[in-house]
Amino acid sequence: MLEDLRRRLVSHHGLARPQGLGHEGVRQILGRLRCIQLDPLDPLGSQADLVALARVDELTRGEVYDALLPGHAFEHFAKERCLLPRTAFPHYRRAARAAPWWRTTERMKRLTEDQLDAVEDEVRRRGPLSPSQLSDHGRVEPLDWNGWKGTGKAGTMALEVLAVRCRVVVSGRSGREKVYDLPERSLGELPEPEADFHRWALAERVEACGMLSTATGPWWGQLHHVRQTVIDEALAAGEVERVELPGVRRAWLAPAGFRDRPVEEPDDRMRILGPLDPLIWDRTLVKLLFGFDYVWEVYKPAKDRRWGWYVVPLLHRGRFVGRLDARFVDGRIRVDGRWVEEGEELDERAFEEALHRHEQALSGAAGPPPSAPR
Repeated sequence: MLEDLRRRLVSHHGLARPQGLGHEGVRQILGRLRCIQLDPLDPLGSQADLVALARVDELTRGEVYDALLPGHAFEHFAKERCLLPRTAFPHYRRAARAAPWWRTTERMKRLTEDQLDAVEDEVRRRGPLSPSQLSDHGRVEPLDWNGWKGTGKAGTMALEVLAVRCRVVVSGRSGREKVYDLPERSLGELPEPEADFHRWALAERVEACGMLSTATGPWWGQLHHVRQTVIDEALAAGEVERVELPGVRRAWLAPAGFRDRPVEEPDDRMRILGPLDPLIWDRTLVKLLFGFDYVWEVYKPAKDRRWGWYVVPLLHRGRFVGRLDARFVDGRIRVDGRWVEEGEELDERAFEEALHRHEQALSGAAGPPPSAPR
């Protein structure tokens, strides 16, 4: 049973074989994964890069955004901040209208509705716009989350609130800045949804996870407060199915018919996964199914790290075979550490080819793998 579920999850997440080429491949995997989690750290490419490069060929660093924005995706919260497909926008817009305070309470202690309206009107007249292109809308007290300070510009903070409320969307990137525009210009006209947001979002989250833990956790995101209700309703309607593992008390939800879906068998390619790859969102499940105990140590003090600051998993033939501590420096991947999992063997040729593919993508020059290890 465990081996079957391992195979199914690797296949479900598009990690058995390449899932497409270039920009079209990125659009295909976003539709398949339902969301791509974002994170600003990029020692080996951004989190979005890592998700895409593990699945799509003929792609270079940063092209995820070029492939999806504008027109194919927007940013919002699903688990955490993610790129979401265009088709999800009407559902989020409806939810935002019903709960305009969601994730904006602290910001709206510093802003007024008039300021929001003024910034939205400027985007309508002049957009698309980055925060630095906005007129001066005054100053605000920055937010402070555990030492991380947000913006002190009222206009920039207003854009953040407007995006959560789905009154504007991220429509691209300009350097390190996001570019904002009206949804109808960036995404086109989209019909109002008929489905209840929470039931729709549960189905999306189950597809995104493959196996979604019924226990509380970050994968529930904005569904946390209705978790048990939507689980009961979806199970009763046959929209999801319950999966249990031998000797384990907790349970998971899988898409209806999950165990009848066709499975792609893994190829011989080794893949470098990001720390927030959807396959490893649920660390408990990964440990139970794969025997891989992964902790992202980026927020740990250096003295408490076992592996390293940004150690990433290595997936080969459907198994986690090792961990890599590396960063892209001066056009090359510098390997600072590598560990082979107990009981596994690391194929050196596959490892060198994985490094070469990733290095070429980060340097912006796709090319064939080397004929022999470096």
